[in-house]
Amino acid sequence: MCATLATIAWMVSFVSSYSHTANILPDIENEDFIKDCVRIHNKFRSEVKPTASDMLYMTWDPALAQIAKAWAGNCQFSHNTQLKPPHKLHPNFTSLGENIWTGSVSLFSVSSAITNWYDEIQDYDFKTRICKKVCGHYTQVVWADSYKVGCAVQFCPKVSGFDALFNGAHFICNYGPGGNYPTWPYKRGATCSACPNNDECLDNLCVNQQRDQVKRMYINLKLFH
Repeated sequence: MCATLATIAWMVSFVSSYSHTANILPDIENEDFIKDCVRIHNKFRSEVKPTASDMLYMTWDPALAQIAKAWAGNCQFSHNTQLKPPHKLHPNFTSLGENIWTGSVSLFSVSSAITNWYDEIQDYDFKTRICKKVCGHYTQVVWADSYKVGCAVQFCPKVSGFDALFNGAHFICNYGPGGNYPTWPYKRGATCSACPNNDECLDNLCVNQQRDQVKRMYINLKLFH
């Protein structure tokens, strides 16, 4: 009887701990999570070197976040195979981009994950477009034409293809339109000098209220530097 009660108590404790760990990760409707995803992407996009003449300001897209959430729920360390034609997961984009970060829950933050992607710049030569190791995450973060992003993070007891990890955070961002490495991710030149017609310049990024469909005034990115 005592052994049975002890087993039940352990199971309850395990489930409670599992639930707590899963619940500390933000949902796709969490306002701080959304702001962080957008802010950090735009921060890196505004600071590229060499400078970009055509870098679009990036804003949140709920449909992309839903796509990211659905794929993250599979807990697979692999890309969604339905992001490109003939599939069409998004009403406005025929082809989507995707970045994936997987690690322990304790190490996860939106900032650390996106920074990890951007840090691939160390292995990328903009002039020659040569990548020494992996650079596709970096080029997608700074892909000039990608102006919508939606991200999700999923708690996964195990991630297929990432066998060394237990109880991890599986973070995915989808982009519209998607990048197309190995071409240049953006045009080199004076900031905002090659923005589309009717765009304005905000902190080195091309903004357009109609394209971006923002409900409020643009965030002054300099507040976050």
